[in-house]
Amino acid sequence: MARKAAKAKSEENGLPEWADNELKNANFQILDTINRTGYFLDINEQTKKADIQLYESLPDGRTIIEEIDLADDLKVSELMKGFVYEYKIKISKAKLSDQLCELLKTKYQIDMDEIFKFDLEGAQMMDVESDFDPNKKDKDEEEEE
Repeated sequence: MARKAAKAKSEENGLPEWADNELKNANFQILDTINRTGYFLDINEQTKKADIQLYESLPDGRTIIEEIDLADDLKVSELMKGFVYEYKIKISKAKLSDQLCELLKTKYQIDMDEIFKFDLEGAQMMDVESDFDPNKKDKDEEEEE
């Protein structure tokens, strides 16, 4: 009896167990691999996940990816927040069941029929100030002298 009550209580505060299981075990299909520039907002070495801000939006319009999975070959300890990187991002998606779509729509007012997963395949730090030399004068300034 206590187990049923605990299960009902958890369903009140979140998704039912069947819905949670469907999301955790979703069958993702690779959609695309794209390159974008941006910077790290947060990096978690223990979970090998990061939050990134992109300068160019993803195909769905978002410019922030939370908890993107970092590829095993990325040296997480060498990644730095606040620096501009060129990212190689693998996008995968999974279709949701009609039952889960209906639950999300009726209980949470969320209208969606698929979910996305993002994997950071590569991150190359960019040298964004290489064109700037504070000791060099512009041609316009030199001509005025």
